[in-house]
Order: sequence, then C-alpha cells, then structure tokens
Amino acid sequence: MGEAAIIKSLNYKILSPAKINLFLHITGKRRNGYHTLISLMCGVGLYDILFFSFGAEKLRIFSDHPLVPDDETNLVFLAAELFMTRLGQAGNFEIRLEKKIPVGAGLGGGSSNAASVLLFLNQYYGSPFALDDLISMGASIGSDVPFFIFQKPAIVTGTGEKLIAYNGIGQIYALIIYPGFSITTSMSYKDFDLGLTNSKKKVKNDTLNCHTIKSLLDPRTELVNDLERVTLLKYPEIGHIKNALLANGAAKALMTGSGSAVFGLFSDFDAIKKAKHHFLKCSGWQVFAAQLLV
Repeated sequence: MGEAAIIKSLNYKILSPAKINLFLHITGKRRNGYHTLISLMCGVGLYDILFFSFGAEKLRIFSDHPLVPDDETNLVFLAAELFMTRLGQAGNFEIRLEKKIPVGAGLGGGSSNAASVLLFLNQYYGSPFALDDLISMGASIGSDVPFFIFQKPAIVTGTGEKLIAYNGIGQIYALIIYPGFSITTSMSYKDFDLGLTNSKKKVKNDTLNCHTIKSLLDPRTELVNDLERVTLLKYPEIGHIKNALLANGAAKALMTGSGSAVFGLFSDFDAIKKAKHHFLKCSGWQVFAAQLLV
C-alpha cells in the first residue's frame, strides 16, 4: 500500500477466511509437548471481518462474540502488538472483530484473524517485512497462523511452520456444519494415542508425494483425520453429521482440524445448494456453503 494508502483512508475492512484440513496425520510428539503433523490445508470462503480505525490513542481490540476476548489475550491484539513492536512504533489504531467463523470448530478463525492483521499491517506500512519474517512472527502466535499468511493451499508439516504450496485442488465446494459446541485443540490432542494410527508409516511412504496426496481427493478414497477417532468417542454427533452429509450428496466428509466442525465436499454447485437447504430446514445445526480458495 505504501504512504499513499496511509493518507488515503483512516478506516479499512479486511476479510479473514476459514480453513479446512483435507487430511491430517499426526506424526509424533516433541519434548515441548507439541505434536508434529502432516496436513493438506485449504482456505474456504467463510470469513470473519476485521475493521481497522487509525488515529486512536492506543492499540485496542473489540470483539462482538462472547467467547472471544476483547483484551490483550486476543490473537488479533497479540499479532498487532508483535508487528508494531518489531516495527518500532506505537499502535495508534483500533480493531473491531466481527465473528462469522464458529469458535472452537477447527476452522482456524483466531489464527486467520492474527494472520490477516500481520498481512494488512505489513501492507499498510509499506511492506517492511518479507513473507518469511511474517511467517516467523505468525508461528510465535499459533501453529495455524503461518498457513494463513501463506495464502494458498499447502502441505503443512512440523508443528505447522513448514509449508509447501499444493496446486492439485480443482473447483470444489465445501458444506461446513457446526454442531453448536466447541472443542479446544488442547482437549483433542491431550488424549491422542499415537499408537492408534500408523501415521509414521504413512508419512515415511507419502511425505510430500503430490501424486499420493491428489489420490486422497479422489471420490473413491476416504479422507482421514487422525484426531477424528479420538473426538468421535466423546462427541458421536460428529459421526452423525458425516453420515448425513454423505447421504445428502457429499463425495466425502471429514471433521476439520480438532473439530467440532465437519465438512462435505461437492463438485456441483446446485447439489451443495440443495444439501444446504435440507440441513437448514431439518438439522438445527449451523450450515455454511463455501468454495475452496485455490
């Protein structure tokens, strides 16, 4: 944006997208307690909205969601504070967060918000930081933040900090269903037993093999999320949602991230509209239709 953008306006509106995990394998656990993984992640057209207002006395954050704090613990605040500290300036703006992405659903809303703040501020102040610098900042805030800074479908490894662009996704739509309850990421990982899966073997054979990854998106194969098995034991409704999506035309269905949201994949726009209408009418769940952002 540069200096002209700073003079042009004091108010900005930024869209902050959700994501889904098209597969997720847990590959290990580090001494610091963080799990390593390999996942194919893709943004979807479901957005939170961030409103920036410059000229304020100090950096402040306002949230419209009761479960999202509007204080210094909010990831939006942390991202803005980190950026301005690295820039060597005080924050003279306020950010208002309008939540559309369900909270605690595995859709990455908070991480996306933080990434959107870093990307926007970097543009606003004339791009003082390279992409790698922003990714490094994002990794210090949360494991999914680097993906949202990357801004394209990616094979994600490590604890989320290693990304390789993936171009094998065509025009696909996701019907996302939020059952109305949240699951914290720490809760899902806490009881995860690495022995329940053969993830190590899968990753040894398939790491970053684009042909193998592309086959996972074939309608004849089944998507896998290693965390789903653990989560289904506590929340059987997730299994009901998967079955309902498949029964209503989805080629595949899977829990995203650590849950609780479940998505079904559709290649036909009319089919996803019909399925969305059915669930809105009959389920009582929150339902969102969105195109994958490729």
